[in-house]
Parts: sequence; C-alpha cells; structure tokens
Amino acid sequence: MRYCRLALTSLALVFLFNNGHAQTPEAAKRYFQQGVKNLAEGNLAVAFEDYSRAIEISSRLDSRKITASGGFTITELNSTDEADRVRVIDPFTAVAYCNRGIVRNRQRDLDGAISDFNAALRINPRLAEAYLGRGVTYRFKGEFDKAIADFDRALSLNDRFAEARIDRADLRLDRGDLDGALKDLEVALKLTPRIAEVHYLLGYVAMGKKQYQQALPFFDRALELKPTLAQAYEGRGTVRFQLGRFDDAIDDFNRSLEINPQMVNAYLNRGLALLMKHDDANAQKDFDACLALNPTLQAELKNRAELARELRNVKH
Repeated sequence: MRYCRLALTSLALVFLFNNGHAQTPEAAKRYFQQGVKNLAEGNLAVAFEDYSRAIEISSRLDSRKITASGGFTITELNSTDEADRVRVIDPFTAVAYCNRGIVRNRQRDLDGAISDFNAALRINPRLAEAYLGRGVTYRFKGEFDKAIADFDRALSLNDRFAEARIDRADLRLDRGDLDGALKDLEVALKLTPRIAEVHYLLGYVAMGKKQYQQALPFFDRALELKPTLAQAYEGRGTVRFQLGRFDDAIDDFNRSLEINPQMVNAYLNRGLALLMKHDDANAQKDFDACLALNPTLQAELKNRAELARELRNVKH
C-alpha cells in the first residue's frame, strides 16, 4: 500500500481562470481572481468567501431565497440544496462553483464539495474539470467506482486532459490495475513529460510488476523534476530495499520523512531496513511511529517484521 497522494493534480485547476462572458459583472471576475490567489496561498476560508461572492454576483437563486433587498446572503449560498435552486444567467458561474468545490475538498467538507461540483455540472454538463474534481472527492470518500466513472467522463470530454489521466492512473494503481494505470501514464507522459508525479507513478507501476531495476530511473527522474516529492523518495527507498541496498533505502526514507513526517509506509519500510541491519531498537521506534499514525497496520507490520528477521538470519 502506497502513501495516498492528495490527488496530485487534484485540482491543479484551482489556477483555472475564466475571463467570463460579455455579461459577466466585473465584480464577479475580481472576486474570482481573489479566490484563485487566496486558494493558492492556502487562505481557504477567504477563498471560500471570494468564490461565494463571485457566484452570488454572476447568478440568481430561486425567488423564495432572495433577501428583502433583492440580494443573497453567504449563508444561503452555502446551503447543501443550492444546486437545485440555481437559475444561472452566466456560464461563468459554473467555473466559480467548480473552484469553490476545490476549496471545500481541501477543507475536507467532502459533501459540500460534491454539492458544488454538481452545481457546476448542472450549469455546464461539459465542464471536464468539474468531473475531475468530483472524482477526486469521491475517491477521498472511498467511493472508487464513482471516482473512476467521473475520471472516465472527464476524459470522454477531453482525451488530452492530462490531470484526469494521472488521477485515474493513480486510482487504478491503488486498485491493482497495473496495466490500466500504465496505459494512462504512457499517454500522460506524452502530454506532460515534465510532471514529476507521472514519473514516480510509472516507478510504482514497475515496482508493482517487480521490475525493480526498471523502476529506479523513473524515481530518479521524478526527483530531478521535483526534489521535494516525498512519495518519490519513499518509492525509490522501497525499490532499493527490495534490491538489498539497505543503507541507500534508509537514506531515502529519511529524506521522505523530513519532507513529510506523516508518511506511514516510510516508517514501516525504514523499520524493516533497520531490522535487516540488526538495528532492532531503532526499528521498533519506527514501527511504533507507524502504528501511531495507522493502528490498522498492526497485523501487516507484525508479519513483515517476522519475515525480515527470518531473512536476515538466513543471510547470516
């Protein structure tokens, strides 16, 4: 099991900008631009308000929800049945809903995010980015079949949509569909050869096929493109472990944990490498850290640790 990405491209479309149509109010465009900026800076609550204002200005809701002054309140705009009440006067609104869905995804308001993506798709059923965003959100909810269906739909609308291919490949990889993941990644590589995540995922596909030597160059390339990609260090460390290069593996796991201390498998695999070097005390510290982050791995950890001890004894 790999460290789960935050859907990498997940939603790189947060940087999507739409100039709007001729009828789009300038105020709506300004709030949208502010939302893009605030989301990029991690100011999620402010970005949420920005996109809500863009939606408010560029659309109108059912008259029963209109205030005495004829406007709308942010509270009303946040309601979960909003998608059923929208009467749009500007397709720009779909893009604002899509990006607000990204904000909600990052806030872990997954149901709210899906509601926003649904609203975007009711306005514009051909907005591929909204299918990607909803698919990523379904994945976080553990609804994998729905996620795959949304990635499929996004690609049916735009077969050159590299982000959708990468996220579908990642999910296929997690579900054991190595050939399906490889097919998507080969296309993504042609479309976006300098996206580090494509290379590290190709490394995981090779590793899943037990092609360890072939996997190494993919992880190396990923780290050339993005030296802070913790998952690539973890993947390369795992390959080096499988090749018996325990010191190199430990170096990679160290680096991955420096970048992201929440990487459960890096603790587990570093502990196994330390066991192979007969450093049982430090191995146990890593196992404890692993279980503190994910107690459900206890049985797997126990089995793999026992196997590592047997293997090291055979070697000696």
